[in-house]
Amino acid sequence: MKRETMMIRMDSGLEARPVAELVQEASKYDSTIYLYVKEKKINAKSIMGVMALLAEDAEEVIVEVDGVDEDKAINSMGEFFRNKVS
Repeated sequence: MKRETMMIRMDSGLEARPVAELVQEASKYDSTIYLYVKEKKINAKSIMGVMALLAEDAEEVIVEVDGVDEDKAINSMGEFFRNKVS
């Protein structure tokens, strides 16, 4: 299992378009991927779950990945959060 704290760097936070892109990216991997924001834990492959996070710009997200391709998945999630701009 891999676990890493990341920062949302999107002016408008996680809204519809970036949420869809995040779910699409997470769905490329066989590993389970969970996002934690405050006390909420959701499956990163669930569009409704990620929308329910109501995460904002500059908010910390803990990404937890577990599975056969966890190294690739955690790196991919890190790239998404570092480089995605809405």
